[in-house]
Amino acid sequence: MKSDIEIAREARMRPIADIAGELAIPSEQLIPYGHSKAKVKLQYLESLEDRPNGKLVLVTATSPTPAGEGKTTTSIGLADALRRSGKNASLCLREPSLGPCFGMKGGAAGGGYAQVVPMEDINLHFTGDMHAIGAAHNLLSAMIDNYIHWSNELRIDLRRVTWPRVVDINDRSLRQIVTGCGGPANGFPMESGFDITVASEVMAIFCLANNLEDLQQRLGRIVIGQTRGELKPVTAEQVGAAGAMTVLLKDAIAPNLVQSLENTPAFIHGGPFANIAHGCNSVIATRAALKLSDYVITEAGFGADLGAEKFFNIKCRKSGLRPDVAVIVVTARALKMHGGVAHKDLAQEELAAVQKGLENLGRHIRNVGRFGVPVVIAINHFVTDSNAEIQLVKDYVAARGLEAHVCTHWSDGGAGATSLAEAVATMADSGRAQFHPLYDDELSLWEKARTIAREIYGAEDLQADQKIRDQFRQFEDEGYGHIPVCMAKTQYSFSTDPRLMGAPSQHSVKVRELKLAAGAEFLVVICGDIMRMPGLPRVPAANSIYVNTQGQIEGLF
Repeated sequence: MKSDIEIAREARMRPIADIAGELAIPSEQLIPYGHSKAKVKLQYLESLEDRPNGKLVLVTATSPTPAGEGKTTTSIGLADALRRSGKNASLCLREPSLGPCFGMKGGAAGGGYAQVVPMEDINLHFTGDMHAIGAAHNLLSAMIDNYIHWSNELRIDLRRVTWPRVVDINDRSLRQIVTGCGGPANGFPMESGFDITVASEVMAIFCLANNLEDLQQRLGRIVIGQTRGELKPVTAEQVGAAGAMTVLLKDAIAPNLVQSLENTPAFIHGGPFANIAHGCNSVIATRAALKLSDYVITEAGFGADLGAEKFFNIKCRKSGLRPDVAVIVVTARALKMHGGVAHKDLAQEELAAVQKGLENLGRHIRNVGRFGVPVVIAINHFVTDSNAEIQLVKDYVAARGLEAHVCTHWSDGGAGATSLAEAVATMADSGRAQFHPLYDDELSLWEKARTIAREIYGAEDLQADQKIRDQFRQFEDEGYGHIPVCMAKTQYSFSTDPRLMGAPSQHSVKVRELKLAAGAEFLVVICGDIMRMPGLPRVPAANSIYVNTQGQIEGLF
C-alpha cells in the first residue's frame, strides 16, 4: 500500500490559475507562489461583497484519540464528492503548524486519496504565513523591551508584562525564561516565556480580522501589560508597534489557494489550535469561499466540544457567519478507545466497547444541536472495522433520528463519500438550520465559561480560586464583559483529565489562569494542566523525517 506522501507525489496537479478559474477568479487577481499555490488579492475579494453566500458546512468530530478520526480527510473527501456530483464546492482549512508535524503525528494535509497538495509545501513553509505571524508577534516583544530600555514614559511595570514570545516548534524548555541578562546594555531582566505560534493572539487576530484596516486596529488593541501603581492596561499601539506589525502581515493576510488530489479548490489560511486557541481558519478565507462557491466545507480543530464550540461561539458570533449543517466524524476505532480498549488492541472486534464509546458520540450530537445546527454523521471507515461494529454505530445514530454514512474516502477519494455528500447538500439546502450561539453577550464572563463547562462538557460546575474569580470581575470592570470566552483544555476528554474518556459527568472544570486577548476580542480561560507551549513526545515524528538520496522528503506523512 502506498504511503500518503507517495500518493501526494503522484498527484496530477493543475496550474493554480486553472483552479482559480473553476471559481471564476481572474488570473490577474492571483499572487502566484510557483505553479501550484497562490494568494488571492484582497482588493478582488472585497469587490465580491454584494454576491450572495453559498452554504456553509462545518466538519467536526468526536473527542480525538491517538487512533485518529480523520476530520481533515473527511472534509477533503466530502468536498471532492460534492464536486464529482456537479456541485460548485470548495474547501476552507487551517494551515498546519510545524509543532505537530515534527512532534506527534507528522503532516496535517489529509491522507490517502483525500489530500490537499502540494502536501510537503503545505505542511512546511507554505507561503510563509506562519513565519510572518511569528515575526509580527516577536517584533512586539522586542519593541516592548526597547521601550522600557530607552524611556518607559508609560511606567510599564516590568513584573506585569504579559506579552510572551512565540516559536512554531514544540520546545518545553522555553515555557519560562528570563530575558535581559548580561548587564545594562542588554536591557532589564524580566521573566517571560514562549508560546507556540498557533496560540499567539496575533494568530487569533489574523484569523478574525475582516480586512487590513481591521487587522491593524486589532493589533493596536493588544494588551501587553500594566503600568506601575495604577495598574492601567498598556497596548501595542501605545508602544508604537501596531503599524510595523501590520506591515509584516500585509501579504500574509491574503488567503492561500491550492487544490485537492481531485483538483477541488482549497483555501488554506491561518491555523490556531483548538485546545489552546479558537481552532478555525481565517474569516477572510471563509467569506471568500462563500462568495465564490455554492457549498463551502470547513473544519474546526479537535472534537466538537472544542473546535465546533469555538467556531459557533467565537468565529460565527464575530463574523456573522451562519452554518447550514454540521458533519460529526466518528470511527469505530475511536469509539473502542472511549470504551476502554487499548490502542494496540483496536484491530479486534469489541462490540461492548463500541457500545460504551457511543456515549461520547451521543454527547457531541447533543452539543451541536444546542446551537440550532442540523447534524449528519460520517463514519470514517477503517479496514479493521467489522460489519457488526459499523451496524452498532448506524443503529445508535438512527435511534436519534439522524443519518450515518459509511465513508471510504481515504482509499477511494471523493467516490468514497458520495452518500455523505448527497445528504449534506440536501440538509444544507433544506433551510433547517436555526443557528444561535450558546450564550448571550450580556452574560458575565464567569457565567459564559460556566455555561460551556456545564452544557458542553457535562461538568457539575466551574471552579477557581479567589484570585481567578477576582480577575474575571476585573476584566468586566475594564470593559471586556461583552466578549466571548475561549476555553483552553485537554482535547482528549470532556473533562480536564485526559484519562477520563467517553462521556464523563459530575466532574469539575478547574480554571488555572486567564489571558485577555483584547485585539482578538475574547478571554482565554486556561483549565487543568493544558500548556500553550507543547513539548515533544519521547519519540517525536522528527526522528523519522529526512531527505533521501533523490532529494525528496521522507517520513513527513
